[in-house]
Amino acid sequence: MKAKFTYVGIRVLDMQKSIDFYTKLLGMKILNRGKIEQTKGEVAVLQCPEGGLILELNYYEEDSSFNTEYFVGEGLDHLAFKVDNLDKALHEARQAGYNVVLEMKSKEGRWAYVEDPNGIWIELF
Repeated sequence: MKAKFTYVGIRVLDMQKSIDFYTKLLGMKILNRGKIEQTKGEVAVLQCPEGGLILELNYYEEDSSFNTEYFVGEGLDHLAFKVDNLDKALHEARQAGYNVVLEMKSKEGRWAYVEDPNGIWIELF
C-alpha cells in the first residue's frame, strides 16, 4: 500500500478556545467548520496560510459515544510549528495567557513548548 500523510485530527475540549489558539496565536486559517450528526460532533479544519499539513479539530457533545474520558494527548506527544522569531512567538503566547511549559536549547538549535487549551504541547522552533 502506498499512502500520503495529509492531516492530523485531535480531540479538543472546547472548540472555540482551540480555534482561537490555532488561528489567533499561530496564524492558521479555518478551511471548513461544521457538525457531524452521526458522531454528535463538530469539526474545524485548519491550515497555515502557506499550505502544508492540515489540522482537524474534533469536539464531541456530552451525549456522544465518542465523548470518552479525556486524557491529554491520548498518545499524541506534540505538534510542531516553525516560527520566524521564537522570542517574539513566546512573548505573544505569554501575552495571550498561554503557558510556556518548557524551553530547550542545544547546539542544534532552540525550541519551546506552549500548552494549547486542551493540554497538548505545541512545539515552536
